Amino acid sequence: MNTIRSSVLLIAALTLPSLGPFTATAGVSSINERASQSIIIHCGNLIDGLSETLLGARRVQIDKGVITAVDHTSDAVVAKTDIDLHDYTCLPGLINTHVHFDANPEDAADYGIYARRSTRDNLDLILKNAEITLESGFTTVRHVGAWFPDAVATAKALIDKGLAQGPSIQTAGPYLTIPGGGGDLTFPEIPPDKIPPESQQGIASTPEDFAQRAQTAVDKGAEFLKVIASGAVFSMGTAPGAPEMHQDDIAAVVAVAKKNGVKVTAHVHSDQSGRDAILAGVDSLEHASLLSDKTIRLAAERGVALSMDVYNGTYTDTAGRELGYPEVFIERNLATTEAQRRVFRKAVKAGVTLLYGTDAGVLPHDMGGWQFEIMIEQGMTPMQAIQSATSVAAQHMGISQAVGNISPGLQADIIAVRGNPLENASLLRAVPFVMMDGAVVKAP
Repeated sequence: MNTIRSSVLLIAALTLPSLGPFTATAGVSSINERASQSIIIHCGNLIDGLSETLLGARRVQIDKGVITAVDHTSDAVVAKTDIDLHDYTCLPGLINTHVHFDANPEDAADYGIYARRSTRDNLDLILKNAEITLESGFTTVRHVGAWFPDAVATAKALIDKGLAQGPSIQTAGPYLTIPGGGGDLTFPEIPPDKIPPESQQGIASTPEDFAQRAQTAVDKGAEFLKVIASGAVFSMGTAPGAPEMHQDDIAAVVAVAKKNGVKVTAHVHSDQSGRDAILAGVDSLEHASLLSDKTIRLAAERGVALSMDVYNGTYTDTAGRELGYPEVFIERNLATTEAQRRVFRKAVKAGVTLLYGTDAGVLPHDMGGWQFEIMIEQGMTPMQAIQSATSVAAQHMGISQAVGNISPGLQADIIAVRGNPLENASLLRAVPFVMMDGAVVKAP
């Protein structure tokens, strides 16, 4: 499969602070032109993101990037201007609720890299990872906090303006964290005077400080907020999942979020921090590795969603030694994943809303689709797993009127795989057809 490219470079008339003129991704101009066309896709099967069953052959009509009709198709000859996917299953563009475009897995072998990258290096890395993510079938992502939030905001603006290629990004801005906490870029490899100021925007110590940091993040464009309620479950130098933010700190952020009409997600590993975050009013928890049965029930009762990376430890265990990770890091990441899987199985049975989230950045950005199989192994039905990355995620993010299913009136974000992903979820590891806003960005 080949990604569609134009040989012409688009030189954007956009000047970024301290970066100079920006050269956009090749092919963006031709992609934008295709998005304005009327297109008909003939799908051999359709999973619309809402129905509980495979819908069979369907014809999807698209005009100016919007789906205008979905009806039955036939084996009739397809017009030259149509897209023939008779041998494929079409699905809504996938949604990943846990990505970090300003990080790569191999950075865990040398955290000092974060102090050595320039502003332009960070932007280039983010745009590269965004393009990889889009081509893997994820047309929408939630960027859950960043050490370099300004660079992420710049990348988002470039993608939104059509000057770079990537998924639609809903961004949390900076990590809201305590000094030296899980969201603070303080590592032994980085001297204090070399820590980039950009990475320190969300650090606070009191509820009043957290409220101020949260409001600043919203004022700078954050579409939801991310709090680091506790550190890693098996983090080095601290107790497993040691709480870092108090319930009052989290509640102060939630109050700002409600005032501005945005949601809050909390990075938690311990049961105490998870319970504190739920009682403080957050909308979702990430990881949730050590939640007790009581806290899982509380999440279900309060409508708090969980975004759990139940594949990452497998990747770390497989690739960590080759990448040079310390052995203790590999062991603890694998144990963290096993802990999350135990909670995941219980959460499925308890009826907790589960969002598709891979912690991409710890996981390579081209492996976003590898988690579907594990979610099914751990208790979800195949359709539940797909809906967690389509309509369920879109509903939680407040964007279900635009994306998340294949229906008239929604954006034409569509992917396709050859075969039936309900029978073989591994098909979603390598998506051969990707359309975003009616523009084909990858095709057989």
